[in-house]
Amino acid sequence: MAETVWSLVPPIITIALALITKEVYMSLIIGIFVGAMMFTGFDLLASIDTMFSIMSSSVGGNVYILVFLVLLGIVVAAIARSGASRAYGEWAARVIKGKRSSLLVTALLGVVIFIDDYFNCLTVGTVMRPVTDKFNVTRAKLAYIIDATAAPICIIAPVSSWAAAVSSSLPESSNIDGFALFLQTIPVNLYAWFTILFMLFLIFTGKDFATMAALERKSGGKLVIPDEYKDDDGMSIVGNGKILDLLLPLIVLIGGCIFGMLYTGGILDGASVSDAFANCESARGLVIGSFIALVFIFLLYVPRGVLRFGKFCECFNQGFRAMTPAIFILCLAWSLSGVCGEEYLNIGGYVGGIVSNNATVGMFMPAIFFIVALGLGFATGTSWGTFGILIPIALAVVPNDPQLLVVTVAAVLAGAVGGDHVSPISDTTILASAGAQCHHLDHVNTQIPYVIVVASCSFIGYLAAGIADSGTVGFGVGLVVLLCSMGYIYKFLMKA
Repeated sequence: MAETVWSLVPPIITIALALITKEVYMSLIIGIFVGAMMFTGFDLLASIDTMFSIMSSSVGGNVYILVFLVLLGIVVAAIARSGASRAYGEWAARVIKGKRSSLLVTALLGVVIFIDDYFNCLTVGTVMRPVTDKFNVTRAKLAYIIDATAAPICIIAPVSSWAAAVSSSLPESSNIDGFALFLQTIPVNLYAWFTILFMLFLIFTGKDFATMAALERKSGGKLVIPDEYKDDDGMSIVGNGKILDLLLPLIVLIGGCIFGMLYTGGILDGASVSDAFANCESARGLVIGSFIALVFIFLLYVPRGVLRFGKFCECFNQGFRAMTPAIFILCLAWSLSGVCGEEYLNIGGYVGGIVSNNATVGMFMPAIFFIVALGLGFATGTSWGTFGILIPIALAVVPNDPQLLVVTVAAVLAGAVGGDHVSPISDTTILASAGAQCHHLDHVNTQIPYVIVVASCSFIGYLAAGIADSGTVGFGVGLVVLLCSMGYIYKFLMKA
């Protein structure tokens, strides 16, 4: 059943069960087990062994991300218990005058933290959640703003972990500078730019539609906190922190993560900044940066009495506990991705074969690759895996046309982000929910209609770009369609 249409069954079962039952953990476990059963020919004992073997290798390969999440959880707990977040919230409540302003500041912070989507989701949620709560912004709306300024920003930022991942996805035999190609795709990454525009449209109108509007009506304009986030035992404020006790740790955290990524890329060995980012190990760099920030917070808080030593040490346990739901879901999502990977059911090989065997009409390549990347990103929950699979195929099948190649690779990146954006098993989607402390499936369900609108406009743009052999034309056509769509939504779908 490997590398056939049957390889799509585990992610389909997982996603369907998650949407029907609202139980993410069980849905993921069932999907992983079904995949293991299919791979072993339905041998029960071998399936159990295979399932945990995949889980072991998947989790082990991502241990830096898990360590980063724990360290970030400790940092968040320390800042929260110090009273610094409260001080910032009180200041922001005086400066920010309404719901629209709070969402704009949230979006701006998401743009500023462009270095990595994991870091973005958790940091923006932690800092802005107390502020948006004051204006009764639903947690699902906050999660959407966080998600819309995570991967879509990272994929158009020249200096980010995503730029490094894209650059390294090109086969060595291509003789193409991966970083230079990535820079060329930025202006024609339609999904990323259109997502940002659509998010601003929603913020400025102050209205929603579809499932997000239904959730807003159900809440009656009041903040509804999910049950799993209501228990804040041990996270009560015990310090006398000021706004500076929030800003300085965040600055050190951002600077430390940037330095950590440059360090792992060889900046101290003489590599240039661009080369260091292109060759960095982003997850290891994030661990280094978060540890530097934790040490800084200790030196900032404890000697000044902002937190006593014992209270600071309590943050280790509290931070770990706060990250447990996100870590559990991530481990299961990675395991599902593993069972669908090249060594097992190999969804990528099946999808890649379909694309390469039907690459007959060059001008339709951007639109075709966008749809395939969207579907693969949705099914596997990984952007990096999606463009890692499809970029080499795009290089092989696209005709000898530099402009068309750039647009096609941009379409792969755009589709990968779009599929990842809407997938309930995506790590970024999971972390956006965790950052906003929103029920995960509420975030998924309310975000789907918004992604469909933007993805549809992007598809039309890539269709036009391929026919005209011009990324500029494609961007223009897609933008016109998006503006018309926003006008229709505002006039007919949004409710006062």
